[in-house]
Amino acid sequence: MGTQKISLLVSDLSQSGVGRWGGGAVRPFLLSQALKKIGYDVEIVGFVFEGHAAATFSSDLSVVSIAAQPYPNFLANAKQLLDRIDGDIIYAYKTKLTSLGLALLQKLRRGRPVIADIDDWEMSWHGGDHWRYRPNLRQFAKDILKSDGALRNPDHPLYLHWAEQLVPRADGVTVHTEAMQKRFGGVYIPNGKDTALFDPDCYDPNASRDRYGLSDYRILMFPGAPRPYKGLEDVLTALDKLNEADLRLVIVGGSPYDDYDNQLIEKWGRWIIKLPKAAYQTMPEIVSAAHTIVIPQRNDPAATAQFPLKLTDGMAMAKPILSTRVGDVPKILGDTGYLVEPSAPDQLAEKIRWIFQNFEEATQQGRRARARCMEYYSVDAMSNLLIGVMANL
Repeated sequence: MGTQKISLLVSDLSQSGVGRWGGGAVRPFLLSQALKKIGYDVEIVGFVFEGHAAATFSSDLSVVSIAAQPYPNFLANAKQLLDRIDGDIIYAYKTKLTSLGLALLQKLRRGRPVIADIDDWEMSWHGGDHWRYRPNLRQFAKDILKSDGALRNPDHPLYLHWAEQLVPRADGVTVHTEAMQKRFGGVYIPNGKDTALFDPDCYDPNASRDRYGLSDYRILMFPGAPRPYKGLEDVLTALDKLNEADLRLVIVGGSPYDDYDNQLIEKWGRWIIKLPKAAYQTMPEIVSAAHTIVIPQRNDPAATAQFPLKLTDGMAMAKPILSTRVGDVPKILGDTGYLVEPSAPDQLAEKIRWIFQNFEEATQQGRRARARCMEYYSVDAMSNLLIGVMANL
């Protein structure tokens, strides 16, 4: 038997979706890398909806993008994608009709086994279990018939709710947090990091700080996309409390979703340095410039459901990490980071002060974090877990 091919089906390949880092940083590309390590041929197939910018991917990735429009035109786009998928196994990323729904339809058409991968609770953005769609007849007609009607959006929460009900129909389920495992079952496969690329021995922190204009500061770095539930307001409030002139919060890339990072800058600009969006391969050098990585998640359903990818950026780069007791964060860090309660700026301020007053000890803690990342949260660790998932098919 020759090499088996996996078609990894993604609903949004645009720059505001999984293409925002050019491949490598987000879950589908980590899965692709891990699957290749255990001998599978992998292609990534998905949509770029009108109004969204197409992403550019690294040359080592096999990516097929299908231009897509809202319903009813999306039906033709969906057929185009289904005709293009030729994998022996279909791996559907996210509980959406545009990924899992189409994967299960392909299973009916061609008998291909389907794995559902769940890295977010999609309904958490819409009120979770409390969400209901109860329009009157007039509103329903508008939602269906108007050119900008809500139900023409393939990601309308009604369709997301339907997609959740389809999870038991998959032949396998993988999840990346315990919260998602409790909700959907499946095999826990946390996100892995390329610890060969993210290797602190390959970078000089002082040279990196000099390159990015950070040499005059003690750097708290948040290398992700700012959103309200990620708690940056709590860090900035903590910096107000500390009021130490050389402290800075460095945000890398900003938000691809809205102007939230600009709102932060408007209020707390004295503490913020915003670096431009960078290629995934450049991120280790940028992270090396940090003194401390901050991941101050708030106790929000969206945060509880997520595995903060930037947590393992800091762990792999052996940085002291300051985070909050939310979701899987305590489990991921173990005893190799510093944890405070969510939405607690006073505790953040106290811990920031302690880290810099005891920086050599904090640096040793960062080295232990890298060792833990290599053992449990590397791409190799991810590959080992996927072997069992594939065997069960």
